[in-house]
Amino acid sequence: MNRFSNQTVLVTGGAGGQGASHVRAFHAEGANVLIGERAADRGAALADELGPRARLTELDVTDEESWAAAIRTAEETFGGLNVLVNNAGIQNPPALIEHTDQATWSRILDVNLTGAFLGTKAAAPALRRAGGGSIVNIASTMGLGGTAHYAPYVASKWAVRGLTRTAALELGRDGVRVNTIHPGVIATPFIHEPAAGASAAIADFYSPEPFAIPRLGEPADVTELLLFLSSPAASFITGAEYVIDGGLQLGPALQSEPA
Repeated sequence: MNRFSNQTVLVTGGAGGQGASHVRAFHAEGANVLIGERAADRGAALADELGPRARLTELDVTDEESWAAAIRTAEETFGGLNVLVNNAGIQNPPALIEHTDQATWSRILDVNLTGAFLGTKAAAPALRRAGGGSIVNIASTMGLGGTAHYAPYVASKWAVRGLTRTAALELGRDGVRVNTIHPGVIATPFIHEPAAGASAAIADFYSPEPFAIPRLGEPADVTELLLFLSSPAASFITGAEYVIDGGLQLGPALQSEPA
């Protein structure tokens, strides 16, 4: 299928574990893809791999001027913007709230929340000019409950939910849909490598064995849902939240038949 032929998609954090999966899939479905990335070398390598319909845009999601430049690139290079995926995110090193410094708190919220806010702000006029489109915010199952030692990350992802719903109300009459995906534990470097300042990775102390689907998620699991939400097949869906976690939110599965 070519669900996104003649459309342009901007994915932030587009060369990371989930981001690269999203970029490749949109490209395979016919889209022009803009890889929003601070790691320019990694983003450029992915753009070179995919060819003329892919381009790196060096993007600091916390900077309004950087966003303006990314939107200009989309419109000047590919003629418009149809889909924005606010995928960029960072994790804090685990610590109790009382041991979390304000700089860490601010940095996590700047990237995970302010980045999505600035992206929505910058993209909304371009999506209107294109006749409508879609914004999908990649949040987390940590935005659905509390998780000890991760207050900045949890707070940022909870706030993305409110941002999504507000944007959906403001943009719906312009033909712009805004939705959220809450991935669980997905097998990417984000899970397998320690966050900056941390000594252990999430995968070191997490096991999916007790849950309904006893495996880590794969980036492709999230990508398939993202493609649906971004496509005309989801034209009546906005302000919605989709959990993709293999049943993590359900709690542990039964390990044996009850007596």
